[in-house]
Amino acid sequence: MVPTQVWEGRSLGARALRTLLYPLSLLYAAGWRLYLLVYRWGLKRPVEAHRPVVCVGNLATGGSGKTPLTVHLAERIAASGRKVVVGCSGYGGPHESGATLAPAGPLRASEWGDEPALLRELLPAVPLVVGRARVEAARRVAEAHPDAVLLMDDGFQHLPLVKHVQIVLQSNSPNTMCLPAGPLREPPNALRRADLVLPGTFGVVADPLVLESPQGGRVEVADSASVLCAIGRPDSFCDALRAMGLTLDPILVLPDHDPLTEGNLLERLPSDQPVVVTAKDWVKLRERSDAGERRWLVARHRVRLEPADAFAAWLDRKLDEVESRSKEA
Repeated sequence: MVPTQVWEGRSLGARALRTLLYPLSLLYAAGWRLYLLVYRWGLKRPVEAHRPVVCVGNLATGGSGKTPLTVHLAERIAASGRKVVVGCSGYGGPHESGATLAPAGPLRASEWGDEPALLRELLPAVPLVVGRARVEAARRVAEAHPDAVLLMDDGFQHLPLVKHVQIVLQSNSPNTMCLPAGPLREPPNALRRADLVLPGTFGVVADPLVLESPQGGRVEVADSASVLCAIGRPDSFCDALRAMGLTLDPILVLPDHDPLTEGNLLERLPSDQPVVVTAKDWVKLRERSDAGERRWLVARHRVRLEPADAFAAWLDRKLDEVESRSKEA
């Protein structure tokens, strides 16, 4: 049973497991509140390693849509005439534990992680800093790109770093319990720390899912396809594909961020029909020596915030305020 089935399943087994895990969720929430009090009481102080820092975060673990929103915000910030650097954890990659400025050009997912590789593909001109050491990452950006906005993909729960603008995506799960009985990384009242909660004043609008060939160009599929995915919410992905009229069989689901390097992985998929994958999974699959044995379709997912002009004005005002305080200091 995958985590989302435990958290949201209606079966007797899922409900029983949630009940058994509930005491652990209470302990987790209590531990988080103690951690938060350490900073509220001034026993530890967050570090302002760079200014401005914009954080795209959430309360729920996995599959909330932070990366598509980060891409949209990076484009919006760049369109306003500001420089932007995107920071991401590089989860599962060799650079996850530190803080490294990624080199220019395409990035291999096996070396940098799936999200940095995808971000570089979608934002080829935007510098990336990779690693979970967020304070050190901000310092590296301050040294190399002192006049840029650091846009963090995730990090709302990272209290050691000062974030000047915090944009948080609400969980769409009906389960409002903390881990492990629910998907939340901290209690719901944490939303009060955010500068903007989405959806709310502004709405997150998803463009229709588009299927493309790996070489680019939209592809129409009128019948059936296989699915291979290693993402946080595979059910939502499959539902979106079915809404396009596709019959999905088989559906091969692996854990979120799985490297997709298993030797016989493609043998579990039929060779006589296309295989639909997410863009995040494709940056890993394209490194396989046997990738050419299948016909791949890459699902592209984009979002935007509406009303666009009002959001642009809100974000510009927030960044202007941060920059104004920096000049006064």
